[in-house]
This record gives sequence, structure tokens and C-alpha cells, in this order.
Amino acid sequence: MNKIVLTVALSCSLSAQADIRLPKLISDNMVLQRDTALTLWGYAAHGEQVTVQLNDTVPGQAQVKNGQWQFTLPAQSAGCGHKLRFSGANQITLNDICFGDVWQASGQSNMELPMARLAEAYPQDLASASYRQIRQFTVPQQYNFDAPQQDLSAGQWQPATTEHIAGFSALAFYFARELYQHNGVPIGILNNALGGSPVEAWLSEEALQAFPDALSQGLRFRDKQLIADITAADQAKNNQWYGDLASRDAGLNSDTPWYAPELNHSDWQSFSVPGFLPQPFTGVWWLRKNVQLSAAQASAADTLRLGSVVDADEVYINGVKVGNTTYRYPPRRYALPKGLLKAGTNLIAVRVIATNSKTGLMPDKPYWLGTDEQPIALSGQWQMRLGATAEPLPADTFIRWQPLGLFNGLTAPLTKLPIKGVIWYQGESNVGREVQYQQRFRALIRDWRAKWQQPQLPFLYVQLANYLQKNPEPTDSGWAALREAQRRVQDEPHTAMVVAIDVGEWNDIHPVDKKTLGQRLALAARAVALGEDVQYQGPQLQSVQAQGDKLLLSFDQQLVLKPGQSFAIAGSDGHYRWAQVKLQGKQLVLSHADITAPLQVRYAWADNPDAVLYNAAGLPASPFAAQVSRPK
Repeated sequence: MNKIVLTVALSCSLSAQADIRLPKLISDNMVLQRDTALTLWGYAAHGEQVTVQLNDTVPGQAQVKNGQWQFTLPAQSAGCGHKLRFSGANQITLNDICFGDVWQASGQSNMELPMARLAEAYPQDLASASYRQIRQFTVPQQYNFDAPQQDLSAGQWQPATTEHIAGFSALAFYFARELYQHNGVPIGILNNALGGSPVEAWLSEEALQAFPDALSQGLRFRDKQLIADITAADQAKNNQWYGDLASRDAGLNSDTPWYAPELNHSDWQSFSVPGFLPQPFTGVWWLRKNVQLSAAQASAADTLRLGSVVDADEVYINGVKVGNTTYRYPPRRYALPKGLLKAGTNLIAVRVIATNSKTGLMPDKPYWLGTDEQPIALSGQWQMRLGATAEPLPADTFIRWQPLGLFNGLTAPLTKLPIKGVIWYQGESNVGREVQYQQRFRALIRDWRAKWQQPQLPFLYVQLANYLQKNPEPTDSGWAALREAQRRVQDEPHTAMVVAIDVGEWNDIHPVDKKTLGQRLALAARAVALGEDVQYQGPQLQSVQAQGDKLLLSFDQQLVLKPGQSFAIAGSDGHYRWAQVKLQGKQLVLSHADITAPLQVRYAWADNPDAVLYNAAGLPASPFAAQVSRPK
């Protein structure tokens, strides 16, 4: 076969040459979108000539502009093992290039959550990962308020193998694996998520024009001195607060520190683990417990699990510090050094730092010492003593979450390469601002489609999961209102919402069951992005009609009603009461003895409701709020 090459001329002048350079995304092991023309680009100095070849042949058209070279690569079929070579003053060869489906995985911490955090729930998925045609590029988390970044500072494509799987977005991995096992097409994941980020941070400057308050807030941070001053002030504030607390902590400053094994704690208060202090408290407090171990137990034990601590902790065993966590959400799993434990009595001491009133050890979490196979329970009786009180710690500014910064810094450099679609899990940081969120989330979908120049770009998103304590009575809920805002955005074309109301955890904002959500997202992708005729949604409400003292709810599918109490109705007074529910095929009949003319209905309208409505395929209905349908 004759070798066909593409020559890209950057200038008429050939007097100066310098090394060509590629953007970070264009690198070894990358996945490029199949079945579509691709613009590849790079950088070179004045007068450079660049030759590009794909395997043995690359037809294309050159474009020259301002020191960048670019060319159009014709559409390629799915597959891996390709080679790209760029030749000029130097030569760059990229190996094992795949053409497949590329998905941007974005949002906040529930998208960012790595597979490492799921090690206890899905150990085999980490231990046996061997999916070389599923690859992830993790975008560096560097905000920029000045302008859209043209390139990233770092990053590399990595396959989903045992060597790299721990760093994969868990939700994106399960989504990708489900699709790959379905059709064998290589999958590229652009892991572009940042914990705690509100929707405004992901909007471009153009999209923020519609939201002047958010735009104004973002533009403030073009002032580098302002960023430096705020960063320094936050650091000084935190150093002063924690430093002052440590200096007054009796547990650290007593003649015998409270983590020392020889300290007698028999006069300390009793405290039951897990649990919370009965009164609001800010400051530092200590827990101690003596644990009896046999020689075999002491030799085998390699892990300490302390569930979740509000807010921060330092942990000591036999006087040796074995770990610490600086905020409430990460699971406490501390590896123990060999030889630390001994046969007989072993002392565990925990220094708990409470930054704002409520503090304790979260129930329904693992508390044990030992191994995953042979845990020794630590729940129950401990001894507790207060070390020092403090005023609440003022919150940080969190510059990285301000409007505009994440679009410019993280998303903009990705928009030059076509993608198959977006998967999105975000909204927790916007709870309480549901009307605003609905407008801005809708704007984000349209904004990203414009920036990628893909008007029909599939956008698949996860509705917020159930979270927090259950409420025995119908009540208002900021989480439910945000879910309703998400539900209403489904009318944007080429979108799909995945319902997560049955996979959350009341005591953890980061539920571990990302596998179920990944499977549901993959079903949505097969329908919306791949055009397959597949059922991917649970029951969708079609209408609400009044029939005397009853409400008739009609859905688009046959219904499965599970035990639980989740439908509430109200009359003109707006006072919701739990409804009696009767199932009739695709319809539900709701009533309450004290409501003679029901007008409104809510389903699963709570922070952590019962999920009772499904279809025959096991897909849940979305929570919703609706009113009686009016005649047109």
C-alpha cells in the first residue's frame, strides 16, 4: 500500500523550525469518536511543516491559523490498535489509539467518586478489572476565570485494568462497562467532575449572560489579587482556629496525653458508638476504648473501620497515630502497621473535631477492628471526654466553585473533539435553589451543545438520590424540589433522566451503589444515543384527573406497586395527607377519608422517601408533584 501523508503548512517562511507539540488530550491510548470526522490539532513555531499519518494512510484537509496546525481526519470505524505519527522538526508517535464512543462524565462528587471508594462493596470489580478498551482521561481540576483554556496542564489516557481502575469514576466505569459488554465498542471517558461544584461553575461566560448575578460573581475572580487575598485569609482563619483549638485541647496538653495507653479513663463519661453528642457542641472531644485481642487476632488485624465521623478525626492505637480525616464524608478505613497490635489489651483513642454544632459517629456504618473476613465489632460502650470548646468555624470561600471557573478551566479544552454524549450527576450543591437550578441546568445543556457544535448531543443525567432521615408525615423538602426541577428538564430534546430514588443511603450523601446507576445510564444511552428500541425509563405520569373524592393518575406503562407510603394528596388548603392507593393497570386511584375534593398529588416528595412505584422491568418512577389536569 502506498503511504499517503498530509502536509500542513503553518507559514510561507521556512527559516525557523521548532518542535511540534500536541495537546494533552491527543496522546497515547486515547479514544477518538468513531463514525464522525475529527479535527486534530497541535502547535508549532513559525515556518514549521507537519506531516501526519494514521497507520499507512490519512486523507484530509489542512487548516492554518495563528501558529496552530489542524487537519480533518475522516470518520473511522470502531476499533483499537491504531498508530498516529506527527513529523516535523521532531517526530511524535502515538500508539494504541482507539476509535469508539467518547463520553464526558461530569458533575460533582457523586460522579467524581472513584472506584477505590467502592472497594468494600465491589472488591471483585477492582481485583479483576481487565478492560483495555475502556479508557479514562482525568481532567486536572484547575479553574480559570479569565478565558477558556486552550489546553490542559496534564493528563493521560489509562485503561480500566487493575493498575488504574481505582482512580476511575465509579459511575462512569459501570456505565462504560455495561455499554462495552453490550456492543463491544471501545469507550473513552473524559472524567471531568469536581466535588461540591454548583451548576453555575460549569456555565460559559456566554451562557452566564442570562444570569447577571452569577456572571458578576464569577467575573470578580479575574482579579488575581482578590484570589490571593481570599486564599490567604481562609488559610489564616483555618490555621488560627485549628491552632487555637489544639493549644487549648486538654487531650493534647495534659501531662499524660489522652491517646496514651497508660491513661486511666475510668472516670470519663460513657458514650455509645455509633451516636451523636446529645447537645450541640463545637470544639474537640475524645473517645477511648480498650479492646482485648488474642495473639492470632492481633497478628491478623490489618484494618480499623470507624464509619463516618462528624466532622474530622485523628485516630491512635496504643499511642501511635494510625490515620486522620479532615472532613465528614470519606469513609474511615485506616490501615494498621504490622506489630502495632498485641495480645491482650489494646487502646483505641479518637480525637474528634466538631466545626459547627452537631458532632458524632454516624449510625449504620461499619465500626470494627480486624480484617474484612474477621471483623471485631467496636460498636457499643466507649468512654468520652470533652477537650476544648470553640466558636463555629466560618466557612471557606471555595473559589473553585464560583461561576464560570470550571467551564473555562476544565470543560473548554475538551470541546474541540467530538463526543458521543454527556453523563451528568450533580445538583446536591444547588438544593434550596430549585427554580434557579431548573433555568441554569437547562442553560448548561444548551451551552455545552453549542460549544461542542453538536446540537443533538445526548445529555443523560442522574436525578438526586434519596438521602437523610425518613419523615413519617408528608412534608416539604428541598431535595424533593430539586428533583422536580431535574424532572422538568426532561423536555429538552435528546435528554434522559435516570432515577436514583431507590439507591441512596440515608446517612451518606455518596451512596456506593454506582453499579445500578451505571446500568440505568447505559440503558438510556442505548435509547437516546445509539437509537435502540429499549425500555430505559420507569413509569411516566401522563395525567391527573379528579373523580369526586378521588384522584385518577394515568401512566404510560403497566405499574408495579411495592409496599410503602409515598403518595400524598391535598385539597384547596394545600395540606397533604397520605393517600390510600389502588392499582388499576396503568392507573392509580388515590383517596383520603378527610379530603372530599383532592386537587394536588405528590409522589416520593421527601428527602428520603419510600420508592414504591416501578414498571415490570424494575425501573422506578421519578418523584413528582402534580395538579388536577384542567380542560383545554
